[in-house]
Amino acid sequence: MIQWFERHQVALYVGSIGIAAIVGLTMPGIAAPAETLINPVLALLLYATFLGIPFTRLGDVLRNWAFLRSTLWLNFVLAPVVVFGLSRFVAHDQALLAGVLLVLLCPCVDYVMVFTGLAGGAHERLLAASPVLMLVQMLLLPVYLWLMAGADMVSVVEFGPFVEAFVLLIALPLAAAILTQLAARTRAGRVLGAAATAAMVPLMMLTLAVVVASQIAGVRAQLSALLVVIPLFLAFALIMFCLGQWLGRRGGYDVPARRALVFCGVTRNSLVILPLALALPAALGMAPLVVVTQTLVELLVMVAMVRLVPSFIRT
Repeated sequence: MIQWFERHQVALYVGSIGIAAIVGLTMPGIAAPAETLINPVLALLLYATFLGIPFTRLGDVLRNWAFLRSTLWLNFVLAPVVVFGLSRFVAHDQALLAGVLLVLLCPCVDYVMVFTGLAGGAHERLLAASPVLMLVQMLLLPVYLWLMAGADMVSVVEFGPFVEAFVLLIALPLAAAILTQLAARTRAGRVLGAAATAAMVPLMMLTLAVVVASQIAGVRAQLSALLVVIPLFLAFALIMFCLGQWLGRRGGYDVPARRALVFCGVTRNSLVILPLALALPAALGMAPLVVVTQTLVELLVMVAMVRLVPSFIRT
């Protein structure tokens, strides 16, 4: 059964997105309960992901400063330049601009590892880099918002949800995974580890489903206003795909590391950013829907990249 799920995982992910979209559009009342499930389900998914990482090797990964430097260069030097250029197309609308900047300036630190692993990328290196990426984006996001949108934008953004997301989605699942590995010598530890590993694909399906079902009705209601940002998100993914490939070749990395760089550059921190966007004042009420639209676009892009990246980046 596990092999069947893994063999058909891309089709299963697409199917989950499609079914959730239909349910969310035909049953709008499901949005609120589905939204409450996003963080718990994502935490379980990341626990299962972290459980597959051999933590005894993380010391070697952390000593690989070249790869860490490349992820920082890609996400906090090259990506902001791309974001600034693309955001000029919505600079006339403060709500759209806020959503675009919030979601595109922050690299993903959660399900990027899942998709990277599915594509044969070095997801353990991204795991080691994720605390650094999270910390740097917390420090630099106000600076980039000030540079690209002005001081007024910075003054209305609350950063408390950033800390909460780090604890709930990164620190706790990571600690639980480490404890599970330490308990692997016991029967209970082995059973729990095997169950979590077997649940990887179903957990990803569930994560995609609750995100889409919770937000699709709101996106449809404002679709005409949101259409302008969809090409921007697609253009960002394409540009970062190319920059990630270029940086990987330039650094002389092996195939798994080059694939990881591509995913790290393309994938954004939309699920962590969403609470920040929801905390914005009513005048910027479109910003959360912009973030959700990016999530929907990105999920489809990620599913496609699981198939495409191994073809583009290979030995």
